[in-house]
Amino acid sequence: MYPISIMGQHMTKVSIVYLSTSGNTKAMADAIAEGVKSRNVDVSVVNFHEATLEDLKASSAIALGSSTFYYKMLPPMEKFLENLGKADARGKVGAAFGSYGWSGEAPVMIADKMRQIGMKVIDPVLRVQYKPTAKDLEECKRLGKDIANKVKEASK
Repeated sequence: MYPISIMGQHMTKVSIVYLSTSGNTKAMADAIAEGVKSRNVDVSVVNFHEATLEDLKASSAIALGSSTFYYKMLPPMEKFLENLGKADARGKVGAAFGSYGWSGEAPVMIADKMRQIGMKVIDPVLRVQYKPTAKDLEECKRLGKDIANKVKEASK
């Protein structure tokens, strides 16, 4: 099934939003998008600072990525998740991912918050230590395919 367009908006669209301090989480986001595209689902990858709640409202699935800093997600991502709750993301497919240096809690925290909002989160969350290897990027693509498959199932 291909994305259905109604007045210029796609019914099956995946938004991938990332907050990356060293480029590693962005590399993960791009690989996840590759996986989504391989299943013929519309996808957009945006830096956290460029993401709009309107785009997220129009998406069937939202994947959020953040690096971990001092055992937490970055504060702007925390605020973003609060706003996502207000955007009525209930029932949407969700996924969390991120890179880390030594602890890696941010993706788990993001997934927990998504569940509180009422999103259907794909487990397990995807965490990569330091720079993603070729194997890590394959895992990211697999997550993208999983997200696309869930979106297609939900739109049937």
